[in-house]
Amino acid sequence: MSEVFICMPGKPVPKGRPRAARIGGFIHMYTPKTTQVFETACAAEAMASMQGREPMSGPIKIRMEIFVPIPASYRKADKEDCRSGRKLPTATADIDNIAKSVMDAFNGVVWLDDSQVVDAHLTKRFADEPCITATVTQLDLQS
Repeated sequence: MSEVFICMPGKPVPKGRPRAARIGGFIHMYTPKTTQVFETACAAEAMASMQGREPMSGPIKIRMEIFVPIPASYRKADKEDCRSGRKLPTATADIDNIAKSVMDAFNGVVWLDDSQVVDAHLTKRFADEPCITATVTQLDLQS
């Protein structure tokens, strides 16, 4: 069984909706720039964590912890509630859209394709230092 831990510093970015542009009479679909930049950064962190290993094959399990920034507008007491876990980030980006950005970035780097993910555990919390951590495990069905 193979496992890798990946830490992606910075504010999590949800997967942006595809955009369309007319170019030379044709409709061209593209991913928003913020999503592209975020996914490129995630892929780079994943590549460093993989340390030259080949992408995993077969079924995959992922545990992803998403840490979003505490809003600067919060009162001091609210910020402390965020740090202690008494206040959770329900008004920020959807957890599944953030996970989609990360999982798409891992394609061809950590695994062959995100369709291999058969087990996922996602959490979203506040933090002073926003980041995303992911533990990816290749499942061994022989045991």
